[in-house]
Amino acid sequence: MLKRIILALGLSFAASSTLASPDFWQHEWPKTNFEKTSVSNWVEILSGGPPKDGIPALSDPKFRKASSETRINGAEPVITVEINGDVRAYPVRYLTWHEIANDTVGGVPVAVTFCPLCNSGITFDRRIPQGTLTFGVSGKLRNSDMVMYDRETESWWQQAIGEAIVGDLQGVKLTQLPTWMESWDEFRARRPDGLVMEQPDYGRQYGRNPYVSYDSSHKPFLYNGEMPPHGIPALVRVVRVGDSAWPLTRLAELGEVSEKGVNLSWTSGQASALDAPQISKGRNVGTVRVRDAEGKDLPHDVMFAFAFHAFWPNGNWMLGE
Repeated sequence: MLKRIILALGLSFAASSTLASPDFWQHEWPKTNFEKTSVSNWVEILSGGPPKDGIPALSDPKFRKASSETRINGAEPVITVEINGDVRAYPVRYLTWHEIANDTVGGVPVAVTFCPLCNSGITFDRRIPQGTLTFGVSGKLRNSDMVMYDRETESWWQQAIGEAIVGDLQGVKLTQLPTWMESWDEFRARRPDGLVMEQPDYGRQYGRNPYVSYDSSHKPFLYNGEMPPHGIPALVRVVRVGDSAWPLTRLAELGEVSEKGVNLSWTSGQASALDAPQISKGRNVGTVRVRDAEGKDLPHDVMFAFAFHAFWPNGNWMLGE
């Protein structure tokens, strides 16, 4: 499986390098203003394989009570969103195949996003000064990270940083919300009254991991940038808070770290979504919570080290030295 993915992505990389040009993309993106961009070299943007909307983003998904859900294994990861008393879990078994869920939680329009190639699960407020946006999957990657697009202006957005990089909205930033990834058991035990996203009505092998053994690879897919410093392996998970990153290996060893006004805690029990053929069988990578001194949850991301270095090349590596 992994070899087939590498071959397919390698062919995609070769094709993309040749066709990395707005002139080529314009027929697929007639509404996108390619004159406005922060991308200095178009070769940075590659095709991930699927075309525009080939990975179908979800909008207004259905939900059921957590207490009634029996298909999700207890160790499987979910992205938890809690806003104004509205508590919802978005299973990664679904987001692996859809990558974006446009929803409204507690009256707030949100986009719950997951980029498998960066292990990046971030929730954004879809409201900007120009209006409320709805996001789709462009099929493009930059530094191996998903490039989203908004259906209103067809501007392109970098998922890892929540910023428009191409189009009329170039330079606009989304507000990241303080959500987190945890195991289904953790969510269900803490909030049995919460809601969980219903299985989408698509012909997908939900629960299967199409990126078998990816997070134990030595090199990321479709990435030609620098490797992380300090000898940190490219696909080690790090917890990013702002422009600082704590290696997950350090947190797992210590259990809790308080630095720079941030408290990070780690508990065992969450399966990796990028390890075994079945997500439920993935190795234990644990759950991270990130809070401030008052105990309030903070926006953060648990991403691969190479992606942090790519988007925060001058970022702070919190190694405990």
